[in-house]
Amino acid sequence: QVQLVESGGGLVQPGGSLRLSCAASRISFSIYTMGWYRQAPGKQRELVASITANGRTNYAESVKGRFTISRDNAKNTGYLQMNSLKPEDTAGYYCNFPVPALRPWGQGTQVTVSS
Repeated sequence: QVQLVESGGGLVQPGGSLRLSCAASRISFSIYTMGWYRQAPGKQRELVASITANGRTNYAESVKGRFTISRDNAKNTGYLQMNSLKPEDTAGYYCNFPVPALRPWGQGTQVTVSS
């Protein structure tokens, strides 16, 4: 089955930046829309950014202008560049391929924004 491995999270001060990576295996990476999701304690998991096979991107309003999603099909890897981080961005971050249906989730990577 599909394997998703997220990395790059950590503790960062407000206003800082992080770059998350998503390594995917056992999937035809280049043909699927990829998404980054996050889940904060006590909240539902939400989609924050997505990128189609041809590179079209979409962002949640809360991260628009601060986050950038990208993909490297040759490496089967997706990225989420997060700038101007805020405390409310604190969450576990996960990647997945929502079309035609979500795959099993990886372990995610924790992002904590705090001074």
